[in-house]
Amino acid sequence: MADTPPESAAKKEKPPALEDKPFAEFIDAHFIPALTQSLTEKGLTDLSLQFTQQPLPTQREACWQVKATWQQGQRSFLVGFPEESISGIKVFACADGNTKPTDLEAFLSDERKITLDLLVFGVLRRLNGQKWLGLN
Repeated sequence: MADTPPESAAKKEKPPALEDKPFAEFIDAHFIPALTQSLTEKGLTDLSLQFTQQPLPTQREACWQVKATWQQGQRSFLVGFPEESISGIKVFACADGNTKPTDLEAFLSDERKITLDLLVFGVLRRLNGQKWLGLN
């Protein structure tokens, strides 16, 4: 008689990674809360983040984007997802002085695997490059 392992000892199936969830669910349930927490920890107090679909600056076609404002609307940025995917093309734009962004920059275009932590880190790195996140 051959011994067979009990079913409970069988390898359990791992739940899907956060990044494998549907795009809108990932952005709403994971990216926005994680980004809000990170930016709040960096001292942004009147932060407003929204997930919306509208044309990007200098573009006519609508695409999904996460838009943020703070300092009573004086500073803003957006992360755009033209392909409705975190692993597809992403763009970043920022503006100061209650103006609209005029330039779109490629965002995390060299990365092979996009994760929640990498997306948040990328935004923090861009804002830090603007010297908007404290002294650096």
